[in-house]
Amino acid sequence: MTIKTSSWVLQDQQGIDSLELVEDHPVSTLGDNDVLVKLYAASLNYRDIVIAKGEPQLLCFTPGVTPGSDGAGIVTEVGCQLPAFQAPSFSDINSGLGQHLDGTLRSIGTFHESALVSMPSGLSYLEASTLTCSGLTAWNALFGLAGHAPRKGSIVLVQGTGGVAIAALQFALAAGSTVIATTSSDIKAERLKSLGAHHVINYCTNPRWGETAKSLTRGGKGIDIVVDVGGLSTLPQSFKAVRTDGLIAVTGMLGKPEDQAAVPSMMDCLMNVCTARGLLLGTRDQFNEMNKFITDKGIKPIVDDKVFEFKDAKEAYRYLEQQKHFSKVCIRLE
Repeated sequence: MTIKTSSWVLQDQQGIDSLELVEDHPVSTLGDNDVLVKLYAASLNYRDIVIAKGEPQLLCFTPGVTPGSDGAGIVTEVGCQLPAFQAPSFSDINSGLGQHLDGTLRSIGTFHESALVSMPSGLSYLEASTLTCSGLTAWNALFGLAGHAPRKGSIVLVQGTGGVAIAALQFALAAGSTVIATTSSDIKAERLKSLGAHHVINYCTNPRWGETAKSLTRGGKGIDIVVDVGGLSTLPQSFKAVRTDGLIAVTGMLGKPEDQAAVPSMMDCLMNVCTARGLLLGTRDQFNEMNKFITDKGIKPIVDDKVFEFKDAKEAYRYLEQQKHFSKVCIRLE
């Protein structure tokens, strides 16, 4: 018997209004290597907006696909189990949930077994739904390169107040590191301080924030790990901030360069004697390591104060697009 469920679907790529709520969307038949999941929460990523708009880097998609790559729920039926997979590439991301495979903005879904891990104990479904992309990316940025993991005495710089930055802030603080954060909002600056950020720099009033961040370190030596989410718009200052033999973890490409002549190149790694490491999400093993760390340290992922109901998914997309959020925008699917 075919199972049907309430689901948002993306019919084309004309923007957020391309989303359509379907009450009797068919759920794929459970295969040998699949699991059936009752979903209770989902969280959005900027990738979801890019897919809806059909922006160049994510132009290709399957019409009628259910959007969303992040969610949490209960497995209600299973097939056989499979081993962990390797680190995802950009082509893997482009062929994944919410773009070519039905994602998480639905009540019930069939997923390949490799797409799931067990939730950390003590978290709500909303909190757990934030971990799949943002949490795992932050974990990989901080702990993914041997010899560069944050510890007591390390200094970590996070940029902005999106999901990756806030997760990185929480992980770095739990590891005993000093955290410097950037934001464009005085209100968000106070929120960052309340979460434990030791220093906060407003990058709008201080466009040379990288140099300022470096000056806040002992002896002006610089930052041990810079979690860069802006890409071309932020990398010039990230190179100004990082210490000799430090790490810039390049996790995003949200911004555009203000000055084309200032776009960094591989030579900047040589001139600054540092490592710039690009990464996408992380491995399943890293996901399990992160979840154990979250449980051991009692970390509660930060969810934006405004949680959206399932029927209001379009409003959630617009809220994220307008950058009104702090950390993760979540949708309750119950």
